[in-house]
Amino acid sequence: MDDKKALLDSLSIDRSQKQAPSAPASKRGSMGAILLLLFVLALGGAVAFWAFDFAAKPPQTAAQRPSPSLAEADSPSSASPVSAPSPQQPKAAKGDEILNASGYITARRIATVSAEITGRLTDILVEEGMSVKEGQLVARLDDALAQIDLSLAKAQMIAARATLDATTANLAEAKRVLVRVSQLSEAMFSSEASFTQAKAAVEALTADLARAEADLEIARLQAQRAEERVRDHLVLAPFSGVVIDKNAQPGEIIAPGSAGGGFTRTGICTIVDMDSLEIEVDVNESFIGLVSPGQPVKARLDAYPDWVIKARVIAIIPTANRDRATVRVRIGLGEKDPRILPDMAVNVAFLNTEPALEK
Repeated sequence: MDDKKALLDSLSIDRSQKQAPSAPASKRGSMGAILLLLFVLALGGAVAFWAFDFAAKPPQTAAQRPSPSLAEADSPSSASPVSAPSPQQPKAAKGDEILNASGYITARRIATVSAEITGRLTDILVEEGMSVKEGQLVARLDDALAQIDLSLAKAQMIAARATLDATTANLAEAKRVLVRVSQLSEAMFSSEASFTQAKAAVEALTADLARAEADLEIARLQAQRAEERVRDHLVLAPFSGVVIDKNAQPGEIIAPGSAGGGFTRTGICTIVDMDSLEIEVDVNESFIGLVSPGQPVKARLDAYPDWVIKARVIAIIPTANRDRATVRVRIGLGEKDPRILPDMAVNVAFLNTEPALEK
C-alpha cells in the first residue's frame, strides 16, 4: 500500500519546487508508471475481447443441432403411419386410429341406359337429377314399322285360327259320313269303295287339322315376337336410382353399339343407384396388414370435414397395383344421406380392433 502511494506521489508534479538536480531517481519512477499503465491497458483489452466474442456467439438452438443420420431417417418407424405405434411404443388402445387413407365415393350399381335396337329417338322422359323407379319409362323410339309388323302378325294369327276352325268342322263332318257309310256297308247297302273313300277323307282332314294347329302356333309366336319388338322401342330404367347424365336428345339415332357411325348415340342417360354408394381407397401395401374385413372406420368428406361418418371395411381386393404399390379396399357406409354423392373425395381413418396389452 505504501509502495503504491509512493508511486502515485512520484507521478505528481510539485510546481512550487524546482526540479531536483538528481535525475536518476525521477527517471526510474516515470518508467514504473509507464509499465503499470501498459499492463492495465493490456488487461482491459483482453477483457473487452472476451466479452465481444461471447456476445457474437449465441447459444446453439434446436435448429442448429446436428440432424439424424441417413440410416435413422430411412428407418421403418419414419415411414409408418402417424397413428401407427412403433415397436418401442405401447400398443394403441382399442378404438384408436391406426391408419389414415384417402379415396372417393363410388357406386356399385351405375348404368348407361340404351336401347336394344337401332332407332330414332322420339321422346326422352327424364332429366338430370330426376329420381326413377325400376321399370319406369325413360325414353321412346320411333316404332311405326314395328307396329305394322305387329298388326300383320296378329292378322296372320287370325287367319290361322280361321283355317283351324274350318278344318275342325270338315273333320267332324267327314267322321259322320264315315259312320253312315260303315253302317250301310255292314247292311250291304254301300260298296267297299265308298267306305274306303270316307275313311281316307277322315284321315286327310285329321292331318290338315294338325297342320292348321301348327300354323296357328307359328302365327301366335310371330305376333308375340312382334310385340316384343315393339317393346324394344321403349327404354326402361333397369333399377331405381337418380339420373346423373343425359346423353341424347329427341331426333337422334340410338344404337346399342358404335357401328352406326360418329353421329349415332350409344347411350341415352346414366342412372346411379344411391343405395349402392361406398368408399374406395388405395392403401399402401406396406400397411395393408393393419386392415381387415369388418374393421370399423371413421370417414370424413372433404365437403363436410366436421361430419364423421361411421363405416366398416367390406373387403380387401386380393390384388396389388404394381405401378403404385397399393391395394384397393372397399368400405361400406354406415348411413345413407343425400349429401353423399358419387366421386366425392373422402378421408378415412382405420380404427384399432384389438385391446391394448397391459404392462
